[in-house]
Amino acid sequence: MNNKHVGKLVLSTEKIKAGVTLVADKLNQQFSGEDIVIISMVPGGILFTADLVRELTLDIKMDYVSCPHTPGDSNNNSNIVYHQNIPVEGKHVVLVDDAIESGGTMKRVAKYLAEEFGVKSLSIATLFVKPDRVDIPYPQYFACEMENDDMLIGYGLPWQDKYRNIPFVSKLVK
Repeated sequence: MNNKHVGKLVLSTEKIKAGVTLVADKLNQQFSGEDIVIISMVPGGILFTADLVRELTLDIKMDYVSCPHTPGDSNNNSNIVYHQNIPVEGKHVVLVDDAIESGGTMKRVAKYLAEEFGVKSLSIATLFVKPDRVDIPYPQYFACEMENDDMLIGYGLPWQDKYRNIPFVSKLVK
């Protein structure tokens, strides 16, 4: 792997693991005794989702949704691709992604799922959020809030469709 774009470490593998546990604990407490449907935003949310669900003590079902976007673009108008492999009507749904950056895509997808499919509740779970994100009117469970809006790569976050598989999060060096 060419590492010329990997900059200063932002979240180590240890901090990511601790963050996953923190978010899982919040969800386990919030939805104790409930069945939930986890919907992973793909491809970015795959790694966080995989780590998160292994720490959930709840009964879960899983599905996925896709809405291709450019990281940091709050005006994403890409098609939302959701096949509803698992019925979500009347269910608690947790939409999972690696991060909320600008928040535009997450807001669109959350609204779409909440309004079009008759869910009982919709929440969002991410490893981290960025400070200048748009307001998203659904409960959000995250481990940390970044200090700034620097472009980041690793642990699901891409640059030019690469670097998602780096096991930590670092600043992007362009």
